[in-house]
This record gives sequence, structure tokens and C-alpha cells, in this order.
Amino acid sequence: MWLAVLAFVVALALLLYKLNDTYYVLCICKRVKTEDGSPLGNKVYELPGTTIFGNTFDFKDLTPAGLFKFVRDCNNRSQGKSVLSYYPVTPLYSIVKAEDAVEFFQSTELLQKPIFYQLLQDFLGDGLLLSSDRKWMHRRKMLTPAYHFNILREFTTTFKEESIRLVKRLDSMPTDVVEVHEISKEFALNSIIETALGVKLDDITGSAEYRQTINQIEDIFLERIFNMLFYFNGLFRLFGKYEKYKRHLNIVHEFSNNIIQKKKEEYRQKQKGATEDVDEFGKKNRYAMLDTLLAEEAKGNIDHQGICDEVNTFMFEGFDTTSTCLAFTIMNLALHPEAQAKCREEISNLGEFTSLTVMDFNKLMYLECVLKETLRLYPSVPFISRKCSTETRINGLILPANSQIDVHIFDINRDPKHFPDPSAFKPERYFPENTVKRHPFASVAFSAGARNCIGQKFALLEMKVVMVSLLLNYEILPITKVEDLNLEYGIILRTSEKIHVKLRKIAK
Repeated sequence: MWLAVLAFVVALALLLYKLNDTYYVLCICKRVKTEDGSPLGNKVYELPGTTIFGNTFDFKDLTPAGLFKFVRDCNNRSQGKSVLSYYPVTPLYSIVKAEDAVEFFQSTELLQKPIFYQLLQDFLGDGLLLSSDRKWMHRRKMLTPAYHFNILREFTTTFKEESIRLVKRLDSMPTDVVEVHEISKEFALNSIIETALGVKLDDITGSAEYRQTINQIEDIFLERIFNMLFYFNGLFRLFGKYEKYKRHLNIVHEFSNNIIQKKKEEYRQKQKGATEDVDEFGKKNRYAMLDTLLAEEAKGNIDHQGICDEVNTFMFEGFDTTSTCLAFTIMNLALHPEAQAKCREEISNLGEFTSLTVMDFNKLMYLECVLKETLRLYPSVPFISRKCSTETRINGLILPANSQIDVHIFDINRDPKHFPDPSAFKPERYFPENTVKRHPFASVAFSAGARNCIGQKFALLEMKVVMVSLLLNYEILPITKVEDLNLEYGIILRTSEKIHVKLRKIAK
């Protein structure tokens, strides 16, 4: 009897030992292998786990700032190698160099978002950020014309109006010390509502509550990230902050739905008496984002829920990422008066602000370099992720189906091989003569490949307009310094501390 039990235990141990060559048994997933059979350590840094369950509990008890530091420490220990770790049912392959990102960005198969993005499903639905396969390709093709140059040209007037409104608000403040995230978020959200969504702010209430609620949704999302049990919706509903999350979702969805309903009324009125979808030259009309979606709904190419998903996605992604870049840009110019002076010199010959056109803003090459250098140092989206829907061969590795690939844009952007003195703020890195020989994926703040940021030209123009307005009206003086800040992971890059600057009015 006891011999039989002992034999069974030994046989089971041998079986598990053998299985462990192919499977990470305690993570319930297949192991990553090399294509040529060479040791895995030659190609990647295998991150040691804190328990026998791989890296499953590495994030336990981490804060958003702690997670940011943990990832940076791991990537620094890898000494330039990609990092391999194991979580329940999912090997994670983390890319930290431009050279290793080539096959990722050029792939036409790596388009599906991994499981943790699905935690945003109730918030964003199947918008461009979360959708995949045919739905994503159909929606991307549908929305691309909404960011055509001719549309951006029309948006310039609104960007200028919102910039003037921001300056008036700043002039009326009782202090010249401002918290930059506060003003940048208000400007960015207002601009999106009045341009891409085409609705006048005077007709919509609740934008301040929307901005606050987005931050609270993000905090709950991070709590789910840190506790893998909350990946399961049932457990999150029972033991997590589900009721609070549901209330926040109702607030943001009601806000976006009010915008959609308002625009639908305007669209129906506009369509009355309209005959052809062409301009006076016989060319097909181009519409801003929400107009485009409503036109496609009329053709039966998208339903109301699809419109809600795309509007929620663009409002969230567009205002939060842009406002983050603006906040860091204002801080950088405050800390680097020589760069601020060059920007002001560049804009001094443009003429009256209210008469500037999109072509005038396109001429501001130094300001554009400032924005790009800010995005290099502080990419609004510090990493992107994809799920391998099938077995995937990349960079000499064989990743099993359901593996996750993370591309750490923050680390790629600070690779000293491509950016000497990588932590220094040097806009001249983006002068044409300095970029011509640079690796094409050394600076990818807007991502790259098929799923690159659809609104990057929109964002750059928007930021140029408001920065010109601020530079014409204020000298930006430093208060918060880089060493005062702790960066942290949210859905986008955040700081634990608020960023403050002093605005000294320029006499005219």
C-alpha cells in the first residue's frame, strides 16, 4: 500500500519535472523558447519571481509610483536585454530597446490588446483602443478621414478661441502661481468637445465633474491591476469598489451621451434639405469625428453603442494624454529659460495671434522640437501592450499563444545609445540633421505601426496653438523641479505631486 503511494508520488513528481521543461506548471502556462534552441538567457533577462508562482505576486502591495519604480529597476537590471516574466496563464515579454521593437511594430498580426485592457471594457467599450481584428480595421478606416489636414485647418480657429479663453481665466486668477495639470486638462477637454465632437461648451454642463471622475476611474483601474483576483469581474463585484466604479461610469457616460444627443439633433437639422455629400468643387466632404460617426450611422455602418464607444475612447485618450504633455511642456520651459526664449523668438514674427493659420503653426519647428523632446522624456503613454492570439515568433523567440508583449516606450526613449545624456532636456535632438540617422523606433511617443495614434497631428496642432498663446502672454517661471517629482503609472503617465509654475504677465 505505502509502496504504491510512494511510487505514485515519485511518478507524479517526475511527470511534473518533465512538464516543467515545457510548461511553467505553477503559472499554468507554456514556457517561452528560443527558435535556435540556445539558452533563453542569451536573448532575454529572466526576471526572478518573489514566490514559486513566478512573478504572480510581484505587484502585490505596490503603489502606482512603486510600480513605476519596480518596472524601471527590472529594465535597468536587464542591461539592455528584453525582460521575460511569468504570470497566471500569461508569459510577459517586455521590450526595452528600439532594435527589439522593429518586428513588433512591423507586425500585421500583433494587433490584439491583452487581458488587462479589458478591465476598461465597461468604460470604453469596443472603441479604437480596445477593439481588434475586423472591427478595429473597419473603425480605423472609418475615422481616419476625420483627421485630414483640411479638418485640422478648420479646428485652428477653435483652438485659438479656447487658448484665449484660458488666458482670460489665468488673468483673472488671484495668484500668479498655477497648478499646470488643472489648466491643461480644462483646455484639452474643452478643445476636444468643440472640435472633434463639434458641440459648443455653452450647451453642455458637467465638464469639471467629468475631469474629476476620470481620475477616480483610473484609480480603481489601478487597484484592479495590483490585485489579480479583481481581474475576475465576479470577485470585483463582490469584494472590490464595484458600486463606486459603477457610479463613476454613469457620470462619464451621461456626459458623453449628452454630447452625442446634442450633436444628433444638430446633425438631423443640418441634413434637412441637404442633397449631395460633396462640396462646391465636386469633392467628397470631410467631417470631424462625431459628424463622421453620425454619417456612418445613417448608412448603417455603425450603431449608437458604437458611436458611444468611439466618443468615450477619444474623449478619454485625447484629453488626458494631451493635457499630460502640456503640463510637462510648461514645466520644461519654466526650467529651461533658454529654450523658452527661443520659442518666443520663433513666434515673434508670426503676426497677430487671432489671424494665425494652420500653416503658420506648422512653421514653428523649434516649438515642435520642444514638444517632441517633452514626449521623449515623459511619454503620455509610457508603455503599450499586445496579446499573441497564436504562437508568435519574434526576435528569435517562440512565444506561446496568449503571451503578452509590452513595449516600454519610456525606456526606449531614454536609451543612451540613441540619446546621449538621455535625462537631459535638449530640443535640438529633433533638428532634422540630428534625426536623419536615428533608429526609426528610437522615439515612439505616439506609438508606431498599424496601431499608431490616429490623433497625433490633432494633438500637436492643439498643443502648438495653446503654447503660442501662453508664451505671448506670460513668462513661465519655475517652482516645481524634476527632482521634486515621483513618476507613476496610471492609464497614462502621472506624477504623485502637483506641478506648479509662476506666470509673469508680459507687458504689451
